[in-house]
Amino acid sequence: MKASDRISTSVDVHAHLAPIHVERLQSFADVAWNDQNKTLTVDGHKLGIANLFSPQKLMEWLDQNKIDKALVSIPPPLYRQHLPAMQAAQWSHYLNDELLSIKQASHGKLGALLFLPMEHPDVSYDLLKHYSLAEFDGLALAAGGHLEIDYSSPTYNPVWEIANRNESFVFIHPGTCCDPRLSAFYLENLVGNPHETGLAAAHLIMAGIPAKFPKIRFCLAHGGGSLTSLLGRLERGFETARPGLDLDVERPFQAAKRFYVDCICHDPSLLEHAQQLFGTSHVLFGSDWPFPMGIPDPLKMQAP
Repeated sequence: MKASDRISTSVDVHAHLAPIHVERLQSFADVAWNDQNKTLTVDGHKLGIANLFSPQKLMEWLDQNKIDKALVSIPPPLYRQHLPAMQAAQWSHYLNDELLSIKQASHGKLGALLFLPMEHPDVSYDLLKHYSLAEFDGLALAAGGHLEIDYSSPTYNPVWEIANRNESFVFIHPGTCCDPRLSAFYLENLVGNPHETGLAAAHLIMAGIPAKFPKIRFCLAHGGGSLTSLLGRLERGFETARPGLDLDVERPFQAAKRFYVDCICHDPSLLEHAQQLFGTSHVLFGSDWPFPMGIPDPLKMQAP
């Protein structure tokens, strides 16, 4: 039996939509919707994948691929991590209001992950207090993309406490990487994405966050990113008592068992490796719909 045959495709935990409410979008600077061309320009970045704006297309795709439900999060170009706190709060309210509307209109076919701009911990905390988490299917956080994001920092404890109390599914997805060397060869995505996710997870592990807040279901995009390659080295750091490590926190290999990851590994051996590290039941189906770096044909993935 192949690794992919052991992955249930009943729920897609990694699907993206960009919510479009034309009248509300007009109130935001540096955001423009072109209804004729069906493109959204955000801070000079043009998003032209038409399916990204169509909940109906996503639901049709789910039906075609015999998937019961998708958990929808916003795509990285909508993170807008340069915004100051007040503008970030306004933008996040727009995104979350509209994601919730998409969910409610889908009659159970689409779930919504509440977006938190974690470069602003206070704004993220206020959003958690403002919305009823019971209406959402979890939270969506950027793995990095901003120098203020450091998930080992106790600054985030109020956020983790609420997520833990609500037993939240917390999806961690990479955005922009802060390394200019990645501008060539599409490396911003190919290398930067897994790096950002692995770094975020490493901070969580080394600070003992998963054990401290055990009811949070942290889920890492793209098969866990670079964490799958880093775990042995992190463990070796504990074995040799490297400087700066808190040797009293849960060890990396054990902490990894608390994480969930999606199945977007792009290589069967890497998928097997992820299942060994995180546990078969903790490797979930994700498509990255509608982006080309995802899994466009889940039925082929499940074929014998």
